[in-house]
Amino acid sequence: MKCVTKTALVSMFMLAGTASMVQAAGAGQGTVTFEGAIIEAACSIAPESVDQTVGLGQVAKSQLELGGSSAPQPFDIKLVGCNTATLKTVSTTFTGGASADVSGALGIVGTASGAGIMMRNASGTLIELGVSTPPQTIQDGNNTLQFGAFLKGATAADTVVPGEFTAITNFSLAYQ
Repeated sequence: MKCVTKTALVSMFMLAGTASMVQAAGAGQGTVTFEGAIIEAACSIAPESVDQTVGLGQVAKSQLELGGSSAPQPFDIKLVGCNTATLKTVSTTFTGGASADVSGALGIVGTASGAGIMMRNASGTLIELGVSTPPQTIQDGNNTLQFGAFLKGATAADTVVPGEFTAITNFSLAYQ
């Protein structure tokens, strides 16, 4: 009888141990990756400004025909922890694939075509891909660089094709 009781107790402990192992394995797990860079600059770029998406909305084909454009959508590059002891201005350069349909525009990819993305600085001056913007004065602490982007259609008739699109531009900052 003692042997049966001991066997039953050992079996219960083993069953309880197995149940907790099953629960631990099924409880969920994951990974957290931290990434970033240490840069030689007067300011840090706020994390939300490093990779961002700017929605340009749903624009009617008729609005883009014959070189028409959509309403500009604002976007910012936020700079934090600026120290202007030696560097007092910043210029921004945007790069990316040029549009085959709209001169000076960033190219779009997807099912839509016949348009491109134009960008402008805070004063409304158009930004040319690969060319630095005029220097902007920065202050100690936090600063916000303001820009705008809009969709512009090709000037030739019946060139704009409806559909979805994306476009990617990279930016770099140069301090002086």
